[in-house]
Amino acid sequence: MSLLENAKQYVGAELDTIFFRPLLTGPSAQELGVRVLYNMPVPTTVQLWDGQRDILQKHTAKGWSGGQVAKKYQKTIALNRVKAELGFAAADYFSLVYEKIAARADVNMDDLTGTELEQAETALFRQAVAESIRATMWVGDTSATTGYNTFNGFLKTINDCLIAEPFYALPYQASDVNDPAKIIEIFDALWKNADTRLQDMKAEGQLAFFVTSDLYFLYEKYLDSKGVDAAYTDTVNGRQSLSYHGIPVIDVRLGNYLANTSHHKSFCLLTDRRNLVLAVNTSDFPGNEVRMWYNPDEMENRQRALFMAGCDILDESLLAYAYCE
Repeated sequence: MSLLENAKQYVGAELDTIFFRPLLTGPSAQELGVRVLYNMPVPTTVQLWDGQRDILQKHTAKGWSGGQVAKKYQKTIALNRVKAELGFAAADYFSLVYEKIAARADVNMDDLTGTELEQAETALFRQAVAESIRATMWVGDTSATTGYNTFNGFLKTINDCLIAEPFYALPYQASDVNDPAKIIEIFDALWKNADTRLQDMKAEGQLAFFVTSDLYFLYEKYLDSKGVDAAYTDTVNGRQSLSYHGIPVIDVRLGNYLANTSHHKSFCLLTDRRNLVLAVNTSDFPGNEVRMWYNPDEMENRQRALFMAGCDILDESLLAYAYCE
């Protein structure tokens, strides 16, 4: 056997439970590093409440003195219809799927069932869709003629806001990336000049520095330069994660995607993870599906996913942004 010819289609509940829910909930959603809204009603609206801050009063008499009601803000996340398609030469596809099966210790390669093949095919396509969503979430630009243009990403929103400057923005030069000490200057500047509301959120444990890979490496070099045993051990063994003053430093891993965009190629963003929202919907639009089939005319295995996705920043003032000019 060197071909996989059984067609598969996920719609309705199967589209949710088998394909997208493992991708967008639990540990998989946490790996994205942002707030994920999955299958919220369309239009997807986030409610933000801002109650009065000084509500304690002297209790001297009966009656109501609560003043105005709490203010409610809301942000609607625009969802766009998107399509993901992949095609593989039949022999290559067979090898890719079987490689995933062979990597499992609990599989008898002499007695493969259709379920195991289906799981391997699904995992292969799910991985590709997940990476495409992650990349578009950051670099997406609907005005671009090619590339990741299905919906606007966070960087598009940030670049549009730089004109009005509702948040602190710090430009730096490409030569600064050669000095490991510069990364500390950037972190400190973003923290000191961030909105006080953002600083107060540190206690909630959701703040993060989102950085490009060059700045992540620069911070690693800065830590390597510290003359202590822990620095030597980390230099040899590597570091699973980085933090600065208790705030996680997250590598956005966009090196392959930023080159062909108009976005800044190097940046550092300080914000609350919950302020960056990704929304995906697979249930409120007719025709949403995942389909995998074999095309005998082209001798090609094909995969297609139809769903809705979008992302936005809830409050632009809760950002602090440094970028390479």
